[in-house]
Amino acid sequence: MAQKPSIPKGTRDFNPEEVAKRNYIFNVIRQQFELYGFQPIETPSFENSETLMGKYGEEGDRLIFKILNSGDYLSKVDDKLYAEKDSNKITPSISEKALRYDLTVPFARYVVQHQNEIEFPFKRYQIQPVWRADRPQKGRFREFYQCDADVVGSTSLWQEVEFVQLYDAVFSALKLEGVTIKINNRKILSGIAEVIGAQDKLIDFTVALDKLDKIGEEKVKEEMLGKGIPQSGIDKLQPLFSLKGDFGTQINELKSILFSSEEGKKGIEELEFINNAISELGLKTATLQLDVTLARGLNYYTGAIYEVAAPKTVDMGSIGGGGRYDDLTGIFGLKDVSGIGISFGLDRIYLVLEALNLFPETITNTVKALFINFGEAEAMASVKAIKQLRDNGISAELFPDNKKTIKQFNYANKRNIPNVVLVGDEELASNSFTLKNMASGEQQMLSLEALIKALK
Repeated sequence: MAQKPSIPKGTRDFNPEEVAKRNYIFNVIRQQFELYGFQPIETPSFENSETLMGKYGEEGDRLIFKILNSGDYLSKVDDKLYAEKDSNKITPSISEKALRYDLTVPFARYVVQHQNEIEFPFKRYQIQPVWRADRPQKGRFREFYQCDADVVGSTSLWQEVEFVQLYDAVFSALKLEGVTIKINNRKILSGIAEVIGAQDKLIDFTVALDKLDKIGEEKVKEEMLGKGIPQSGIDKLQPLFSLKGDFGTQINELKSILFSSEEGKKGIEELEFINNAISELGLKTATLQLDVTLARGLNYYTGAIYEVAAPKTVDMGSIGGGGRYDDLTGIFGLKDVSGIGISFGLDRIYLVLEALNLFPETITNTVKALFINFGEAEAMASVKAIKQLRDNGISAELFPDNKKTIKQFNYANKRNIPNVVLVGDEELASNSFTLKNMASGEQQMLSLEALIKALK
């Protein structure tokens, strides 16, 4: 007996209804991206390993899917190296390419490679899948889509303000209320590291701090101690763990903590600018919240850091995130090009909308009418009418087989087709069509012109 086929863990098949719902989200996001002036690009699904490795920190590097070289890839490995059986050492010899981990680093590579063709500031959006060798769990997959928007070539804080507005605009268009846009600044984290005497361990400090919501205060402290951050420094962090209040209250508390750090004070100034602008402009449904423990453990953020939390009524991780990365293109040889970007987590947004029943009911009604097949002559008349409907932008189809009428009606019901059209002897004789609404059961005999008007 043949073994039942399967797919890799952390990947999924999508049925027609799921694809229609995903496309709904894509279309809403795309519409808002373009409304805000972003232009679309696409990059390859895999990059040269050197493009990706070392850009996401130690933890990120472990989650990058490596692609084996084609052909006899082991033949080029030095015997001594092979005998060591050290996968980290041997990988560069057998794998020169890797699946992209996110869309931001490939975008930085794109900017450097095409810098002479780009007008700066360059606003791009990109909606493509990415891959991570993560442990699959609810809302976390190994293959998933990201929907990114970035601006490079501008240091203006108005870009930070615009991205807060963009998040709000997308989630408002999706009718998703109760979303929290959390914001922090990497300069504040650098200032905190300076104050506690851990400047040389900034990455270790931020990676640990970023896990506060997941593992709790005590575990974070244990991880920091394990990374060599002194207990005296960790004790100075205590006010951060209990920091509460509105944006302004937290800012004032930070000013007292970071009074001796110029870098930290610069971060506070930037956050104040963004908050003051948003307070005057207003948001539709989202809330802007300062979260000083927000670190997003990626190496490349240098300024503002964003993370979007789903409504509290849904048990879900972040549904978006991003930040400023002033030096990202520098790693590919293009210096002094500032950048900032955000990402929407399509798959998690889908789960949130599904949990809250926020998808429009008509989203899967792709076919407006099914023509019942009563025989060859009736089918030909139906196909001619269907051609006219499609020419008028109306989706319709003929049931292909002359089966019992009840089976054809059941087919329409199972596919959520809202109308059926009957063309029998009477309709053929009068060159008309009987339109039946599947929900109400109402029937009416119409000319082709009237049928087109009714279905539109």
